[in-house]
Amino acid sequence: MSDTALGSNEYEYTVSEISGALKRSVEDQFGYVRVRAELSGVKRAASGHVYFALKDDQAVIDGVCWRGSASQLSFVPEDGLEVVCTGKLTTYPARSKYQMVVDKMEPAGAGALMALLEERKKKLAAEGLFDPARKKPIPYIPGVIGVITSPTGAVIRDILHRLADRFPRRVIVWPVLVQGEGAANQIAKAIEGFNALTAESPIPRPDVLIVARGGGSIEDLWSFNEEVVVRAASNSVIPLISAVGHETDTTLIDYASDLRAPTPTGAAEMAVPVREELVYTVADYGRRLVGQKNIMIRDRSERLKGLARGLPKPRDMLGLLSQRFDELAERLPRGLISIAQAKSIRLNRLLGGLSAGRLSQLLSFRSNQLEVNGKRLQPLYTRRLADLSSRLEGTGRMLDSLSYERVLDRGFALVEDANGTPVSKAQALSAGDMLKLRFADDSRQVQVVEGGGVVPPSSQAPAKKTPPKKADKKQTDMLQGSLL
Repeated sequence: MSDTALGSNEYEYTVSEISGALKRSVEDQFGYVRVRAELSGVKRAASGHVYFALKDDQAVIDGVCWRGSASQLSFVPEDGLEVVCTGKLTTYPARSKYQMVVDKMEPAGAGALMALLEERKKKLAAEGLFDPARKKPIPYIPGVIGVITSPTGAVIRDILHRLADRFPRRVIVWPVLVQGEGAANQIAKAIEGFNALTAESPIPRPDVLIVARGGGSIEDLWSFNEEVVVRAASNSVIPLISAVGHETDTTLIDYASDLRAPTPTGAAEMAVPVREELVYTVADYGRRLVGQKNIMIRDRSERLKGLARGLPKPRDMLGLLSQRFDELAERLPRGLISIAQAKSIRLNRLLGGLSAGRLSQLLSFRSNQLEVNGKRLQPLYTRRLADLSSRLEGTGRMLDSLSYERVLDRGFALVEDANGTPVSKAQALSAGDMLKLRFADDSRQVQVVEGGGVVPPSSQAPAKKTPPKKADKKQTDMLQGSLL
């Protein structure tokens, strides 16, 4: 029997059957595995799935984290981060390759988290989110304080207790998760929500915000290291105090906030002063102000007395002026009499120079002079008037020759629209338009028809003859004035 005949008895697999068998074998053998490796080529697709590669110094395995699992990660996967992935191995038949489907991913120890934290800190600092120039002053006595924390922990009770002891204020609590999945987004949304409040909102807008949480490990505090929280704190218009963990704990929100408190209780102390101390300080300032006022009044009084001693007595100053007044009062009648006599002498002198004969002589001289000037003016006025009349007649003849009515006498017609406006172009007319044709002796109404012709209107009374226009008196006076 030939080789061909022997080979025909073997089972022939399809590619899909081979791929399916390999897929079942790999998934049965590696249905649940934990892999410690370094992330490489991390890429988030538009669908929300995260694709990456898991590698060590000798091998590489492709990995994928479906959208549902990726949304529950407590950190953002980045290239170079060492992680521990939990999931299953499977195959991807379309490319004849195997990959790991990751259901859970965690950083590989605190060292990896610290490295990620340091890298993220450098990135955000380079963007200017930690710039001291961005930090806003905390109001001295805020009217409303907004607190972002867990409503069930001891943190909110410590803050409220310390505020009640120091300076009772209105507190609005925005409850959020402070660790675990979704905590970072809730904290960021709370900061943005407080900043979105306006004067028309039913809830008053806080004057200062406190983001607080108790102590814990770096994993417990990791939500406050996420970029979404840091950016929300940096963009907050309301001054923000961060109080996360104990005094030795430091998160990235501490660098972006306007003020860092060592503990949540310390944040309450920084937010408000001690009321009793403030009352005592105000009272002490009041006592010191009254004392200084009395001292100033006493000093000013003594200085005024000293200056008064250096001044002359009012009686002496007024005595000299009174004596001077008496002297002037005695001289005043004599002076008035002397002035009146001098004016009277001058008036008599002027009256002596005036007489009826001199006035009559002056009047006769002015009359003769006026008559002579009148006789000289009459011929000049006559010649001037004749010259102006001649010029006016010439101008009238020229105006009459240039009038459009003379053009009508030569056989032309003036075309006007319904408003009396002259029409110079046929393109401006449409069928149905009413026109007025003015001739030398009369005018007629016509209507434009299709094709560009004109016909008399269907029922139209004869147009009233328009007499030639004559220059009115006002125009004649203006023309005469221009000639003059």
